[in-house]
Amino acid sequence: MGRGGPAMRYNERELLSLARQPAEKAAEIRMSVPKKGSVLKKRLVKLVVNFLFYFRTDEAEPIGALLLEHCKITKEEENVFSISFIEEPERKYCFECATEEQCQEWVEALKRASYEFLRRSLIFYRNEIQKMTGKDPLEQYGISEEARFQLGAHRQ
Repeated sequence: MGRGGPAMRYNERELLSLARQPAEKAAEIRMSVPKKGSVLKKRLVKLVVNFLFYFRTDEAEPIGALLLEHCKITKEEENVFSISFIEEPERKYCFECATEEQCQEWVEALKRASYEFLRRSLIFYRNEIQKMTGKDPLEQYGISEEARFQLGAHRQ
């Protein structure tokens, strides 16, 4: 199975299990991969947590997965968006949607899917709850002091 993003190792069985989970978003859209001579092909594309899986439309197992971290989601021409990775900007995956509205929905969903976005959201809402209640909502879980939940901390 193809992998996107920084050089990371994933357990194939775990990825296949994740690919079978309910998707935040899924659709058949046209997609091209960053290979010379690659053309747009219809694929079932499925967003699960921060992975974007892509399937041949007649197969149950994904042919690839992109980890949506350290990536750039760009609105290209009408109905088209792309995903490229900061470490390898020339590796670009292109997606062509049926409508401009569908394209915009995908761009927004993909931008919300990254760990960093979720971490920042958690910190924001944690602070808001603390202001309103005077209590740290993470304290009850024994994780309130963890660096990853602090403003300015970055996951390694």
